[in-house]
Amino acid sequence: MRWSAEQVLSLAPDAASRTAGGKLGTAGPWSEAGSGEGTVWGLCKGSGSRPYQTVVDLTDAAGPAYKCSCPSRKFPCKHALGLLLLWAGDDGSVPASAELPDWAEQWLAGRRERAQSKQARGEGSSGSAAADPEAARRRAERRAERVTAGATELEQRLADLLRGGLATAEQAGYGLWDETAARMVDAQAPGLAARVRELGAIPASGAGWPARLLEECALLHLLDQGWLGRDRLPDSLAATVRSRLGLPATADGTPVRDHWLVLAQYDTVDPKLTTRRIWLHGSASGRTRLLLSYGAAGRAPELSLPVGLALDAELSAYPGAGQSRSALGERFAPPVPAAFRPPGTTTAEAAARYGEALRDDPWLESVPVTLDRVIPVPDGDLWQLTDADTDSALPLARAARSRPGLWRLVALSGGAPVTVFGECGHRGFTPLTAWPQSTGEAIPLC
Repeated sequence: MRWSAEQVLSLAPDAASRTAGGKLGTAGPWSEAGSGEGTVWGLCKGSGSRPYQTVVDLTDAAGPAYKCSCPSRKFPCKHALGLLLLWAGDDGSVPASAELPDWAEQWLAGRRERAQSKQARGEGSSGSAAADPEAARRRAERRAERVTAGATELEQRLADLLRGGLATAEQAGYGLWDETAARMVDAQAPGLAARVRELGAIPASGAGWPARLLEECALLHLLDQGWLGRDRLPDSLAATVRSRLGLPATADGTPVRDHWLVLAQYDTVDPKLTTRRIWLHGSASGRTRLLLSYGAAGRAPELSLPVGLALDAELSAYPGAGQSRSALGERFAPPVPAAFRPPGTTTAEAAARYGEALRDDPWLESVPVTLDRVIPVPDGDLWQLTDADTDSALPLARAARSRPGLWRLVALSGGAPVTVFGECGHRGFTPLTAWPQSTGEAIPLC
C-alpha cells in the first residue's frame, strides 16, 4: 500500500530536509525508478556527472531503511524523501518492476547479512550475561552506592541554597549548576544531572522565577528522598524513582500484541545525543505507549515510523507507576496505512487526567492526550485550544507557540473543530498531530 505525502514527510529529520525533499518529489530529476517487493529505487540527477543511487527498504518492521550515494549525513536524505514522494504520488513515475538493479540488490543483501549477524551476536551476548548474574549484581550495588553519595551531596547543596536565599542563584549564574550537574554525572545519576542543569536557566526565565525555582528544587528534593528511602516505597513507585534517576531498567511487562497506530514522532537534540519519541495507540487495547530511540549527536536514531501508519507488533511495558514507556518487541508485518484514530476527550478531562497521573509520578512533565473537536484560538499574545462544545480551553505550551506546527494547525482548522493529539502538562498543551473532521488522514505538526 502506498503512503501519503504527509506520511513520507513525517520521516524528514528537520524542516530543511522536508522542504528539499518536497522539491525532489517530481519526475524531472529521476530516472530508472522502480518498485517491487517492498523496495523503491531510482537514480537522481545532482550537481555531479553521475546520478545519485537511492534505494529505500520498506519491508523492515522497525521502519524504512535508506541508502543513497550522496554525501549527506541526514537519514533520510532529501533524495530518499523525494523518491518516496514520487512513489506515493502513484502517477506511473515509479512503476512496479520485478528486477532490482545490481547496486540496490547488493545493499539489500548486505542488510540481510548484517541483520542475521546481529541476531546471532545478541543471542550469544544474552547467554553470556545470564551466565554471570553475580557480576551483574555487584555492578548494580556499586552504582547504587555512587547514586546514594550523589543524592546526599545534592541534598546538601539544595539546603545551602535555601539557607542562603534564592537570590544567590541569580548571582551565581550557570556555573554553580554546571558544577553540580557534573557531580551527578560522576555519581551515575543522569536524571539528577538533567534536572540540575534546568535549574540554571530558571533565574533568567522572567517574572516569577523564584517560585518556579522553588518548585523545581522541591521536586529534586522529593526525588532525592525517594531514592534514599526507596526500601520503604511500593515497588511500582520505587521503579518510577529509579527511572527518573536514569538508572537502566528492563521492559519486563507482559507483551501486548495490537495494531499500533503511530500518533507522533519527534526528536530532541542535545550536544551528545539525539532522542526520538514515538507515540503509539493500540486499536484493540486502547493504550497509548511511548517508544524511545537514541542516536549519537548529529545522527538520527535507527527506529523511524511514519505518522499515520499502523504496526502489527508486540509492546512490553517498562516498570514504574504511571509509566507509558514500552519496548518494541516482535513485529509481525511492515507498517501499513491506517484509517482509525484514537478516541478524543475534552480539554477539562485532559487537565484532570494529568492531575491524576501526578499522583503516581510527581515528576511527570506531561501525559499523552487526544483532544476531540477543539479550535485553535488566539488569546492576546498567546494561543489556546478551545472546546467547540463547551467553554473550557487549554493554553498551548510556550515552546509550541514558536513552532511552524502551530500555523499548520491553524490553517488545517480554518476556524472549524479538529482532533489533536499531543502532550498535556504543567507548561500547557503541545500539539503533535491533527486530524480534520472530514478525513481520517493524520497531519504531523512537529
